[in-house]
Amino acid sequence: MSDVTRILNAIERGDAKATDELLPLVYEELRLLAAQKLSREPPGQTLQATALVHEAYLRLVEAECRSWNSRNHFFMAAAEAMRRILVENARRKSSLKGGGGRARRAEMEMGDLPSDAPIGPEDLLALDEALERRAAEDETLAGLIKLHCFAGLSLPQVADLLGVSGRTAERYWSFARAWLHRQIRGQ
Repeated sequence: MSDVTRILNAIERGDAKATDELLPLVYEELRLLAAQKLSREPPGQTLQATALVHEAYLRLVEAECRSWNSRNHFFMAAAEAMRRILVENARRKSSLKGGGGRARRAEMEMGDLPSDAPIGPEDLLALDEALERRAAEDETLAGLIKLHCFAGLSLPQVADLLGVSGRTAERYWSFARAWLHRQIRGQ
């Protein structure tokens, strides 16, 4: 059992001190996840990787349901927390008060996902809406999209976290790209 898994189990049992032990062990990996994701944000992004890590970590440890059964499970939860923060940030930027009201692009360039090309708030919201619809049907595929598009993980990293082969992750991603393209283009 890794140190992270041991500490996660202690947190689940209610050990308040374990929360303090967890951050130093996972901080660099969380920061790498945050930096990967923020590198794809458009220029002028006010959210920094450090702030994203801290906000995601606070959400994770303050959540009522903290039953992570492994290190991978924790990092999947962290990727989800980061996704939610970025979507909230995009919604705020797209609000009328924040200068929104512009027409959303009818088609997102799915060939650009996940690349180093920036994704604007409108595209991020369209992607999130499509993802929510997919999650209702297929959690595994939704998880792959979240980890690959929102957390910026490579397909081999996603395959490892989801416990599937690299080839399976590639097949899922091929399907996900086509599905996302149809969903977003149809809006």
